[in-house]
Amino acid sequence: MSLVKIIPAFVATALFLAMVPGQGMAMILRQCLVGGRRAAFYSVFGNATGLLIWGALSSVGLSAIFAKSHTAFSILKYAGVIFLVGLAVQTLLQLRNEFGKFDYAGGAKTKRLAAYRLGLLTNLTNVKAAVFAVAFIPQFVPKHFSLAWGILLLACVQICVSVSWYSFLITVVDKASVFLARPAVRRTLTAISAVGIIVLAIGLFFTSPR
Repeated sequence: MSLVKIIPAFVATALFLAMVPGQGMAMILRQCLVGGRRAAFYSVFGNATGLLIWGALSSVGLSAIFAKSHTAFSILKYAGVIFLVGLAVQTLLQLRNEFGKFDYAGGAKTKRLAAYRLGLLTNLTNVKAAVFAVAFIPQFVPKHFSLAWGILLLACVQICVSVSWYSFLITVVDKASVFLARPAVRRTLTAISAVGIIVLAIGLFFTSPR
């Protein structure tokens, strides 16, 4: 199977990842609601840079590791599953709070560099983004295609999907600001986040070595 043929399935997976409410979405919503559209877009660009960094690191590191050992993938896979399950549990515990994990209290980064840096750091400290880059993406690369280049190219596809989704989110969030201000809505987003992370963990658990 060629790389082009697997792109639709990969786009669907990347879109699902972007749509799952989590650390990145909470940051973008906060930036948009508190700091404004421009600040939110700069944070989106920072987030995209983080995805590129994760993709590049995965491309360089995993292409070397997987060339020597398929066992390395299994170790990485199960470590990723454990991380995601732990993250889901932590997210569920946030339901005890009035706003779940989507609390917009406080200020936002409105200066261009500060907003960009916030998006970048949020992504680089996002376990979900890391696990997707190092455990999910390699599974979509065809066996006869260069693993390093495949990971890097698919990371670029993920960036396009992520930027498109967050741009859409920012565009409509102003109209939904009153709705999102409700504590019950934010707690629901938190619950959806936990369920989505569990789905990702299950998907990772059932992947097989490349």
